[in-house]
Amino acid sequence: MWTWFFQLASPKWVYRFSDKLLPWFRAATLILFVVGLVLGLLFSPVDYQQGNTVRILYIHVPAAFLSMFVYVLMAISGGIGFIWRIKMAHIVSVSCAPIGAIFTFLALVTGAVWGKPTWGTYWVWDARLTSELILLFLYLGFMALHNAFDDRKTADRASAVLALVGLVNIPIIHFSVEWWNSLHQGATISKFEKPSMDVDMLKALLMMIAAFQVYFITVLLQRVKAEILEREKLSGWVKKLVTNE
Repeated sequence: MWTWFFQLASPKWVYRFSDKLLPWFRAATLILFVVGLVLGLLFSPVDYQQGNTVRILYIHVPAAFLSMFVYVLMAISGGIGFIWRIKMAHIVSVSCAPIGAIFTFLALVTGAVWGKPTWGTYWVWDARLTSELILLFLYLGFMALHNAFDDRKTADRASAVLALVGLVNIPIIHFSVEWWNSLHQGATISKFEKPSMDVDMLKALLMMIAAFQVYFITVLLQRVKAEILEREKLSGWVKKLVTNE
């Protein structure tokens, strides 16, 4: 177990292991997206109130879920790097930030498109929407703070602190519909004993969430590889790798 732990802390080992994993994750991403979209667009029923507009949920819900999941991973990785000074943890944290920002932006845009026919407006200062917007600002702030320092170690530690502080926003997003009077609907897929949607819709949604999750891992591995090469460009193994290519 300890050998595995030390391997994960090695940029060289992670780079090579990522190379082996990427083809599998790319293939899985394609398959899951195709199956999920077919189920969502062709085999899931039309909502009796929202009609075909409800199909936006197959993009909106996975994006919203990943926006929070990626932030938690970014903060935990940054915290591990901050406490134990593990370079790979900071690499993962920094690599998560732009991906999470894109998922958050996608969640906000699809939510606005969905909100117009449902609520009659693209935006309201609802607790869920406002806290999700704050999440986008946290991602942007993390990236801006990291780029503000010339010294990478200082940048890693400063941005890790910001990410950890911003964790307080995640439970606010998740529980906002229960804590405050909200236009946003409550839990759906979390109630597996009695879900608030048709079974065929639930199957398609879970498939799309899996597709987004695997896509995230795929993009993360690619960004981690790029970040490793940037940070380790003076290392002998990187110079040898570049020479061989």
